[in-house]
Amino acid sequence: MPHPMTSLAVTAFAASVLDSTAVLAANTNSHDHVDDHVIQEQRENLAKTTKDAGFGPQSPRDLSQHAGENTRAFSTAPAYTAMNLCDIHFHENAEHKGGEFTTYAGNGNGKGFGTGFKYDGTLTDAELTPVGHPVGDSEYGDLQSGDTIEIHFVHSTAQAQPGPTLGTCLSDAIANPQLRVETVVAVLVNDPKAADFTQMAAVSKVDGLYQAENIPNNLGTPVLYEGSTTGPSYNEKGSPFQVTWSVRPQVIKVDINSVDAWFKDNVFHEDHAHGVRNLVENVHLLSPIDQ
Repeated sequence: MPHPMTSLAVTAFAASVLDSTAVLAANTNSHDHVDDHVIQEQRENLAKTTKDAGFGPQSPRDLSQHAGENTRAFSTAPAYTAMNLCDIHFHENAEHKGGEFTTYAGNGNGKGFGTGFKYDGTLTDAELTPVGHPVGDSEYGDLQSGDTIEIHFVHSTAQAQPGPTLGTCLSDAIANPQLRVETVVAVLVNDPKAADFTQMAAVSKVDGLYQAENIPNNLGTPVLYEGSTTGPSYNEKGSPFQVTWSVRPQVIKVDINSVDAWFKDNVFHEDHAHGVRNLVENVHLLSPIDQ
């Protein structure tokens, strides 16, 4: 039987992603955007609930802003090649802002859908051709050609193995493993010559560790910083999980048809994109980024 604290941690950790979809149900397929004051109120509530509470640095953030005053230091996780890949999922629109993804999608519904950041570049009419059927369709909407996604390859120092939800990244043996997210921002195009997501997300074992050997490493020097788990369930409260982030600044074009194929067959049981957490702007909740 799992240790009670471990079970609690697994449940909370899994909620980092699960809650990011559950909160979207109220505004299914809605293109309405809440007023700025709604987002501002959420930021104020986040400041109140985290003030003097001891939370570590939070995510996501504007990668071009390097200032941070959070003093809850923790060690940078090892290179991802020395850790176990435990989870792959992605969010519709980028949670982070920076590099080639700085175009604000708008406030969305105030609960994680319709917000975040989009690819700044332009696409051809051919790349934007609709696929003619829903991709990642759920009660929360679907994906279309031209959409931006932020892909999270989550790694753990625990003896973890790939499986559904972030809870797979924890274990009874190590309740506080180091966590690292290798992050890739992609734009979906209807082009079989674009990157194949099924290949990018393919999992194998290398020297006894689970790895996604095809994570792109030609998208510029990643921005490395200390933060937390994300997802809109943390818009008004702090995430208690410490994460080393490695965010690539350039965007890769991914064939939307390959995403459709991955949704239909993956060990993570992923079948749709998740919502995004508001950008964290409070300097007291950010770590400094070494320049």
